[in-house]
Amino acid sequence: MAKVEHYFTKFEADKFYHIYNRCIDKKALFKNEDNYYFFLKRYNDYLLPVVQTYAYCLLGNHFHLLIRIRSELELNSFKNEAGIKLSWSAHDMVSHQFRKFFQSYSMAFNKQQGRIGTLFQTPFKRALVTNEKYLKRLVYYIHMNPLQHGLVDDFRLWKWSSYRAIAMHAPNTLESQEILHWFGGAIEFEKFHTDKIYRLKYV
Repeated sequence: MAKVEHYFTKFEADKFYHIYNRCIDKKALFKNEDNYYFFLKRYNDYLLPVVQTYAYCLLGNHFHLLIRIRSELELNSFKNEAGIKLSWSAHDMVSHQFRKFFQSYSMAFNKQQGRIGTLFQTPFKRALVTNEKYLKRLVYYIHMNPLQHGLVDDFRLWKWSSYRAIAMHAPNTLESQEILHWFGGAIEFEKFHTDKIYRLKYV
């Protein structure tokens, strides 16, 4: 269950956040592979101009993201290009882009599934990430979700998380090099995810 403050946390430039949300009726957000692809495409369309993405995992009826809000300079540049109100704060801009993203996905999903009404719970949950130790644990937590929910026996096989893209250096829109730097490199990144003794030693 989400903490109360996670419903009202304000977005600030250059800060990290754990974003998570689920379907309003706890049913599936994703019915087929095309839904997963479409979700990621719309996410990139609407959110990449205002956030950097560090980790994600899409599951049956919910999702997790680790993001950092872009700098004030980047946000102001996007604000001017997109015709967004100059008076809007970082919180207003990011919240606006998330709303547009959710609306876009919901409309397409509802049309495909013959569904009517709201799809996502509102407000969506977001938690400020305050230190590097928390960041590393959160990357691990996000990637382990498919295993925790019994979707796979090996979390590394789950197609809809950022783990494989980061570990395999695949082309992506993630901040992969910065993530690997947090862990001390690709080998340590993998060890942190798979070796409990290693994890306990370094965190």
